[in-house]
Amino acid sequence: MKAIIDEETCIGCGLCAETCPEVFEMNDDKARVKVDEVPAEVLESCKEATENCPVEAIQMEE
Repeated sequence: MKAIIDEETCIGCGLCAETCPEVFEMNDDKARVKVDEVPAEVLESCKEATENCPVEAIQMEE
């Protein structure tokens, strides 16, 4: 699975990076995905970060 962040929508709250730092990091005032594929061992926390994004800026794709 891949995580994708819509940078236009992202408000830079940092919640995703706090929830799943293995996949997300803050880059200046926006979040970014730092891996090509979400590792299986952090898939659940990545999904949690996606669900908890206050502006729904994160999408998960196969």
